[in-house]
Amino acid sequence: MFASLRNRFEISPHRYAQVTTIALIGLALIVFSGAAVRLTESGLGCPDWPQCYGQGQHPELESHAVIEMSNRIITGLLGVAVIAACLLSFFRRPYRKHLAWIGVLLPLGVIAQAILGALVVKYDLRPELVMGHFILSMMLLDAGFALFWCSRYEPWDRRRSWDRKGVWAVRGLVPLGQLTILAGTIATGSGPHAGEFEGQFVKRFTFEGHDTLEWVVQRHAVLAAIYGFAAIGVWFYLRRPGGDRRALKPLTLVLLLLLAQGVVGYIQWELELPSEIVWVHVALATCNWLAMLWTIAAAGRLEPRAGTPAVGERGEAPSGQQASAPTGAGAGAA
Repeated sequence: MFASLRNRFEISPHRYAQVTTIALIGLALIVFSGAAVRLTESGLGCPDWPQCYGQGQHPELESHAVIEMSNRIITGLLGVAVIAACLLSFFRRPYRKHLAWIGVLLPLGVIAQAILGALVVKYDLRPELVMGHFILSMMLLDAGFALFWCSRYEPWDRRRSWDRKGVWAVRGLVPLGQLTILAGTIATGSGPHAGEFEGQFVKRFTFEGHDTLEWVVQRHAVLAAIYGFAAIGVWFYLRRPGGDRRALKPLTLVLLLLLAQGVVGYIQWELELPSEIVWVHVALATCNWLAMLWTIAAAGRLEPRAGTPAVGERGEAPSGQQASAPTGAGAGAA
């Protein structure tokens, strides 16, 4: 039956790429709205799940409840978008198996987010669970970007890179970026924006006593500085004679966003962490990670050492003479 339906219904690569764009935008929006819930102290604005205050289908006209319920509604709409991206991957023509595999990860991730969100509410915003909620969102961004990028190119459209050291230098930025994000989530879980309102008690990280927040922020700043200087070094390395410069444009965006994050981070600390500026910092971090994924993808896959074309590729020219079509890689690109 499913095979018969696939034969009757087809979706073009262009149309499917549009679906993946909507899914990726939705995945980014849910990070922004989730941060707004936490920073406006609305984490327990709806103290139960999935309904708000038990009986009604709509939250009470109270700002915290409205913000929390709005985040849940956005999650529901996102669920529709990622289910569409998953199902339609099986009807894309030409069919590509790895797009279907990546597509399946998205609804599974959203379901996991919903379950984790329920646990976050049940256990009064334990910082470990809230951290896991955010990290899972970033992992979903990884999968969403991979689907977004890979859906735009057939395997033979994307030339491989001959610059092995340049590609690996770009990929080496990934763990630095991940550690910086992880330290940022720990800082949030140690600070004044743990998500409670009206005197509710919500646990924070206190492994360094009253100095926990400052201790974590200092290490977060050090990791961010290492990440930034490493990115600058890679930027100059890609510009060396004979280097493959395809990743320069997105890496430049990464550097600009890191600079903006540094300025905003300094301002928010000096102003004692006003929630609005902290939200801007989180939004910039999310945009920075998306730019990093773009950089990895643009850097490309590597040519096989033996010089033989990979399966599925057509008519690759010698290294210095290849076409300049965009390449897909990194973040799950095949």
